Amino acid sequence: MPEPRQQRRAGFTLIELLVAITILGVIAVLGWRGLDSIVRARVALTDDLEQTRGMQLAFAQMQSDCGQLVEASVLGNRASVVSDAGRLIVVRKVYADNQPTRLQVVAYRLKDGALLRNESESTRNLDQIDQFWQAAMADNSGGSTVTLKTGIDAMTVKTWDGAGWNALAQSTQGATPPPMTGLQVTLQLHDQQALLVKAFLLGAT
Repeated sequence: MPEPRQQRRAGFTLIELLVAITILGVIAVLGWRGLDSIVRARVALTDDLEQTRGMQLAFAQMQSDCGQLVEASVLGNRASVVSDAGRLIVVRKVYADNQPTRLQVVAYRLKDGALLRNESESTRNLDQIDQFWQAAMADNSGGSTVTLKTGIDAMTVKTWDGAGWNALAQSTQGATPPPMTGLQVTLQLHDQQALLVKAFLLGAT
């Protein structure tokens, strides 16, 4: 009786294996490129969000200081806000529980691409305010200094006088301050053409 013929084993040929490996390689490359694009987009989005968050915090601090701007009647002939290239100086009110209102000189300035905020000690003595003011004008302020934002190339400041936005020229204490109700701050970020502009009311709160 003849022996049964053995069934032929099913399998892949060498060409089929090479084709499958090639297809898997193409899919892997495409998948890696897609994943790399997603990671790059996520990093760029995170950087933009951090940039936006930093600017929001800087503008929020400026708005708070401008909202607490001291009235001209309190300072007499002293200026309460002045600015020149890359610098903004204001005199603001400071409140504390069970304490009388005090005054404080706050200076914003650009240094090596960083926006710095310096605040003097709070006081009720106008002579001390004059000293703090002169120190801020000379960029020799004491007190506390913090970095609000880095990567800034330029800062310009304009004021609203009821008719339009005008450049806020440098002034000194003892000069009669011009009437102003609003402040506009423009920041130029590094390697970006778009300008960031924020307007505040002066003494709004």
